[in-house]
Amino acid sequence: MAASSSNAEGTQLEDMEEEDAGIKEEMADEEDEEEGMGVESSDDEEDDLSEDDKENEAEIQRLEEQLSINAFDYNCHLDLIKLLRQEGELSRLRTARQKMSELFPLTEEIWLEWLKDEIRLTEEESNREQIYELFEKAVKDYICPDVWLEYAQYSIGGMGSPGGLEKVRSIFERALTAVGLHMTKGSTVWDAYREFENVMLSTVQPAAGSVPSAEEQGKHNTQLKRIHTLFRRQLAVPFMDLEATYSEYEEWSEDGVPEALTHQYKKALQHLAKSRPFEETLLAAEPPKMAEYQAYIEYELKEGDPARIQIILERALAENCLVPDMWAKYTNYLDRQLKIKDLVLSAHERAVRNCPWTMGLWKSYLLALERHGAEHHIVTDVFEKALDAGFIQATDYVDIWQTYLDYLRRRVDFSKESSKELEELRAAFSRALDYMKQDVEERFSESGDPSCSIMQIWSKIEAHHCKNIQKARELWDSIMTKGNAKYANMWLEYYNLERSYGDALHCRKALHRAVQCSSDYPEHVCEVLLTFERVEGSLEDWDIAVQKTNTCLGRLKEQRARVAGKEANQAALEEEKAEHRRKAKVDKKAQKKSQPGGKAGDKRKAAHADDQEAWDEDAERAPKRHKGAGDGGVEEDMETEMGLFGRRTPTARHKGPPPGAKKPQQQASASTTRAKQDDKPELRNDNNSVFISNMAYTLAEPEQKLRALFERCGPLEQVRLVFSKAGAFKGYGYLQFESKASVPEALKLDRQEVEGRPVFVSPCVDKNTNPDFKVFKYNSAMEKHKVFISGLPFSCTKQQLEELCKGHGAIKDVRLVTYRSGKPKGLAYVEFADETQASRAVLKLDGTVVGDNQIAVSISNPPRKNPKDQAGGPTSSALMPRQVYGSRGRGRTQVSLLPRSLQRPSSPVGKAENGTAAAEDDGGQEFKKPAKPLSNSDFAKMLLKK
Repeated sequence: MAASSSNAEGTQLEDMEEEDAGIKEEMADEEDEEEGMGVESSDDEEDDLSEDDKENEAEIQRLEEQLSINAFDYNCHLDLIKLLRQEGELSRLRTARQKMSELFPLTEEIWLEWLKDEIRLTEEESNREQIYELFEKAVKDYICPDVWLEYAQYSIGGMGSPGGLEKVRSIFERALTAVGLHMTKGSTVWDAYREFENVMLSTVQPAAGSVPSAEEQGKHNTQLKRIHTLFRRQLAVPFMDLEATYSEYEEWSEDGVPEALTHQYKKALQHLAKSRPFEETLLAAEPPKMAEYQAYIEYELKEGDPARIQIILERALAENCLVPDMWAKYTNYLDRQLKIKDLVLSAHERAVRNCPWTMGLWKSYLLALERHGAEHHIVTDVFEKALDAGFIQATDYVDIWQTYLDYLRRRVDFSKESSKELEELRAAFSRALDYMKQDVEERFSESGDPSCSIMQIWSKIEAHHCKNIQKARELWDSIMTKGNAKYANMWLEYYNLERSYGDALHCRKALHRAVQCSSDYPEHVCEVLLTFERVEGSLEDWDIAVQKTNTCLGRLKEQRARVAGKEANQAALEEEKAEHRRKAKVDKKAQKKSQPGGKAGDKRKAAHADDQEAWDEDAERAPKRHKGAGDGGVEEDMETEMGLFGRRTPTARHKGPPPGAKKPQQQASASTTRAKQDDKPELRNDNNSVFISNMAYTLAEPEQKLRALFERCGPLEQVRLVFSKAGAFKGYGYLQFESKASVPEALKLDRQEVEGRPVFVSPCVDKNTNPDFKVFKYNSAMEKHKVFISGLPFSCTKQQLEELCKGHGAIKDVRLVTYRSGKPKGLAYVEFADETQASRAVLKLDGTVVGDNQIAVSISNPPRKNPKDQAGGPTSSALMPRQVYGSRGRGRTQVSLLPRSLQRPSSPVGKAENGTAAAEDDGGQEFKKPAKPLSNSDFAKMLLKK
């Protein structure tokens, strides 16, 4: 019986081999037939290629040349592979795929196409190992159920070789470990495994009517046990088709379903019920599904099953492979929880291959290598790759160098006076300083390490571990010569080093130099010097210290007195100007009352002048509406009265009634209506209102246009527009909705154009009760997923800009920066789906010619605000004179009425930077004494000097 069983199994394998051989023969016949047809059809074209072939060959050469210049052009690799596959250039196609796989992890679709091509071309059994090696590479890039299934099915064809059956089962088991918990695709691998074992069961099935031998019965029972075990393992895993698998097991099992398995199955169903909403959300969502995956990951983290946490993180990364934060979350979880060397290091390697520009992933990789005892040359190779990765910021290179230097320091045995590791550490420190000075400064125009943190660490290692205080002093001398001598904290760091490892003489020298050189916090340095002399110094040392500190503090006191004097003089001038305006207003009003007669034109002029003075007087108290361009955009300040209902508004400058303005009777009626509203403050509701501004003074029928624009947000209860005393529209007002829910919808219409001019929409807030309220629409920090574009032609539209950028990534938003009038500034912001696409757009688009203009493209990174504008800054009040302007700031188009002979030169206008307009500054002129106001006769004398 054993012989018959063996013969049956052998017959089964022979049938499979014959079938496989038949398929190969058919493929060979097809190829021969194609070659024959090719010979017949190419008789007339042997000397020259067709036009299409020439064009394709030229395109292939162009792509290969482009890749020789930039090997990291992902799309170029894809185009080349597609074209070579189309042309049938098999050897060049294999080379192109290999080069791409060395630089990038490949998606499941690319691997499957490659594998199927290689399987089709490989006929000899000796080449099967090469296909196995290719499969091994494929399953390492991402979680790939389809590749694992293809791998297992391909291995079945090699069962006839020694150990073939064990290899098939080994591959299936690895596939279950890798993707068996996949909620939607894992069941395909389970089903394929069971189907294979069922086929193997048929090979050991005793013949009908025969009595099986003990050996045959043993093989049959062993195979049955394998299938039972597979069913039980699968029914313990929650996946979408679990009920169908349970029904299949009920039909297959002759002994029924064990109670323990039923309990396990019900537990899996409970877990499935909790996970099903997340899976359904993922199926319905559009890529990249980041929010949906984040919610799913948080759920699995709370559940705490490591295998399920790993599988959902792998699934998220397969669809979001260019998101550094997702890789960081995965690698951190593996480092802290699983701590399996092969799994951890593989994940770190995949992370830096997918996001090589992210310094944090390289840093974590180096630490993981050290943590798991990797060989020194491997750590060094990874560090060298990190230096070539192309980080976005100069500080990233400082961090990666510090991580590597920390690793080298931990390798040194400092109990020995000299060692190979110590010399390597010192050489690495020297190389790091040269690298920061040459490579980093040349690329970023900054060192990235202004405080010289690398040299500080080196000095501490030399002083503490190597007892080489002289080397530490040399390093600190170099630190101070790099512009750090003016900072008190740097001198105190040096002093603490000398205090710990040096002597009193060098401590005293350091503090004396600190008192002389530091300019930010000299009082603190003086205090440290006096304290040191109380503990260590002689009377002579004490006298010298007192003399130096008194000189320093006296100089500081004089400097602060000058600054305070400047501020006092400036405040006095402003107060005097305000008093002069108030007196002029009172005098004109008195003059107006004393002259009841006069022409109508004179009355209008007097009213206009009166209104203008009222505007100027109230401008200082009017709140500002800050629309921060933040994301690198331009900050626009606009005078508004946000929520100051019931306050008299000064009239704006106007030239007669605007086109479409109401007639006097209509104006009177409107004024009466507004007066009635003003008399009923209980009708107003700030929570249901928005403030609108920046409309043209000449806008005809403003109320009807606003109602047409905002009616989509919800029913309007009131439209309160602000008019001057003469009935002219002032360009702003208030909209009150019936429901508070309409306010967020109305705010979304901010900057919608009305007759070519953007209308500003902001929350309605009473500035009297909320004086610090500001509206910042855009971010003011670096946004790596957003690019800033300058130099655009004024005719460039949003659609044209989107068309220009869409080839470099998925665009989430495009914003053209305009003046308040709606005219373009030639600046724009384009927000991409992630920072990789933004970086690619910078590389591709910077310097591109649009129209007749060459544009500049960079990552959105607005410059920091001037310290004098930031409250609480050390230089805001102590050292810098404060400029006081009106509520509109310093006008950029104001005409100076001061004679040129008295004008003070102002500091040059700063160059426009990423996200900000050029700033203007008065240069902080000194006032020796309060300036005396000049009369008209004084001005006349100066004008008639010559």
